Amino acid sequence: MNATSGPSPAGALLLCRADPTAVRPPAQLLRERLLLAPAGADWSVLVPEGKPWQDGAEPVERVVTGWATALAVSAASWPVLALWWDGDRAGLTLAAGFRRTVGYTWLADGTPVGEDEAMRTFADRLALDPVLDVQALEPLTLPDPEADARTRLVGLVAVLARTGLDLPAGIDPGETPDRLREAALAGGAEQLEWPGWRGAVLDELDAVEEGPLGPYVRGPRARLLGGAQLAVGVPLLLWGLRRRSGGWTAAGALLVVHGALGLAYDRLREH
Repeated sequence: MNATSGPSPAGALLLCRADPTAVRPPAQLLRERLLLAPAGADWSVLVPEGKPWQDGAEPVERVVTGWATALAVSAASWPVLALWWDGDRAGLTLAAGFRRTVGYTWLADGTPVGEDEAMRTFADRLALDPVLDVQALEPLTLPDPEADARTRLVGLVAVLARTGLDLPAGIDPGETPDRLREAALAGGAEQLEWPGWRGAVLDELDAVEEGPLGPYVRGPRARLLGGAQLAVGVPLLLWGLRRRSGGWTAAGALLVVHGALGLAYDRLREH
């Protein structure tokens, strides 16, 4: 991304603050080619195998924002951080539940173009230390002629290491998508495959019942969550289809599936 290395091909990583067993079911529902690997204590990383942004119809930022939003809303209990980059910019998008996503962007030469308040909100939603971690993030928002966009992302990952994030060897922000894929496969990453609707339903129910939200899959809270997911997912799905946006269409579809499954499961368990 600097003058010596030239612009990097567009790429992305999805960092989920949950272990792979919790990430697998909602990630499979995206029906995208993804590699899943553990990334430290209570962290997982999703490496896209495909490159749905390569035809130029939709920028990488928009695609991965849709994926992160869908995963975070469907999970409800853990946030998703998307790191993305292309030849002109790099940035982050944090999705957490139904709250508005938080983003920050750097130009290819490392110039910050985000708002300081966004970085503080980012730290708060990830439950980072309000003093030490926020101070460590501050240099990322200041001009630095020695730091290009890739360096900014690497610096961000270094701060998150304090929370237990430990990316597998070779899976580094700013790398080419092909190298990320090779490194993930060499490290034993799992290739996620669409299990079909029956398998997806069973996997999803197993993951929910075994997780911390198990006591809330039935009753008023379950119905409230399912209804909220449908209320958000249906218009999002229609909007994505009209705009021919793969990322947001996947996000809407995932929310609709989760909401419908939650309501159906609650109804079935009543009888």
